[in-house]
Amino acid sequence: MSEPTMDATRSTGSLVCVGLGMTLGSHLGPLARSHIEQSDVVFAGLSDGIVELWLHKMHADVRSLQPYYHEGKSRMQTYRQMVDAILAEVRAGKKVCGVFYGHPGVFAWAPHKSIEVARSEGYPAHMEPGISAEDCLYADLGIDPGTYGCQHYEASQLLFYQRRIDPTAYLVLWQVGLVGDQSLARFSTGSAYKQVLVDVLARDYPLEHEITLYRAPTLPIQHARIERLPLGSLPQAEVGMADTMVLPPVHPMQVDHEIRARLSALDRATAGQEP
Repeated sequence: MSEPTMDATRSTGSLVCVGLGMTLGSHLGPLARSHIEQSDVVFAGLSDGIVELWLHKMHADVRSLQPYYHEGKSRMQTYRQMVDAILAEVRAGKKVCGVFYGHPGVFAWAPHKSIEVARSEGYPAHMEPGISAEDCLYADLGIDPGTYGCQHYEASQLLFYQRRIDPTAYLVLWQVGLVGDQSLARFSTGSAYKQVLVDVLARDYPLEHEITLYRAPTLPIQHARIERLPLGSLPQAEVGMADTMVLPPVHPMQVDHEIRARLSALDRATAGQEP
């Protein structure tokens, strides 16, 4: 039997990246489950070893991406190795499913890059959404982002760049446990780094302003972490990689009288044109 041609291999290889959601078993949708069960190979980038064991019950060939992580190793090197491992199977003509905790496109470089590379090489590739930590945060903290608006930043990005903060909206900061890490090789940073974050936020918020540290549960037996404390106490708080920090508005929204007057004039003009 002759070997398959490259065109034949390319025609059979494919990639889909799906989200498992945050809490084991609770958030997996039927479409994501179908992709997992019908794939040839499953790559798993999950938050908990128990969740990974549960995934093994759904497919015989589940390959963990966790061993690529090492303390002191650049996370970008880790992510590139993940992409290489995933694409090797796609190029071999396999139907590949990448399974990631939460939403596969939120704070997840490898899924986006894997899909980008696969498409550039002519393979069908797409992403299916999942329930993210942001979705859980809104539910657990009772926040409606439509009430005051929401700003989301990766915590270190807020320090590295000159970003504008709107203190009349919610401010949500992700990966606070890694704030200030420029090496991309650490799993946490200490209180001195969190103090820098406090100093930056103190430009817009008083130190006594109440913040919330939040972590979505990954197992059904767990509860969400919801810890409220003053902003000035953040450096002494225990903050992990999965913890998110939420600052509620500190000022009321200010009416833009000029724009409102302009809109009222438009309303009157529109009303005058109506039959």
